[in-house]
Amino acid sequence: QVQLVESGGGLVQPGGSLRLACAASGVSRRIYSIYAMGWYRQAPGKQRELVADITSNHVTNYADFVKGRFIISRDVANNTVWLQMDSLKPDDTAVYYCHALNAVTIDMTYGNYWGQGTQVTVSS
Repeated sequence: QVQLVESGGGLVQPGGSLRLACAASGVSRRIYSIYAMGWYRQAPGKQRELVADITSNHVTNYADFVKGRFIISRDVANNTVWLQMDSLKPDDTAVYYCHALNAVTIDMTYGNYWGQGTQVTVSS
């Protein structure tokens, strides 16, 4: 089992910035590797959608609606991922979830995991 803990959400005015962080840790076994880490978001009444993800080789993938505004980065050795969000819009308001794809612990157990979510509200 792998636990993901997010931080950095909050209230920001349109045009402002926030930086989200997510740290992954093994519950009873240390993490051996995580293929990809990413961020998804879910607004009220809408489906959860991919925002951005990054592989262990630092290959990134962004949703069209955040290109040029958000940057995802990752510390592979410390199993941490960040999302720098600039030029925020009211439409970016959502709960943002961290995701780990193909996380492997040292006993060679693997799975996909979600964080508990962090609220981002963009409003004047």
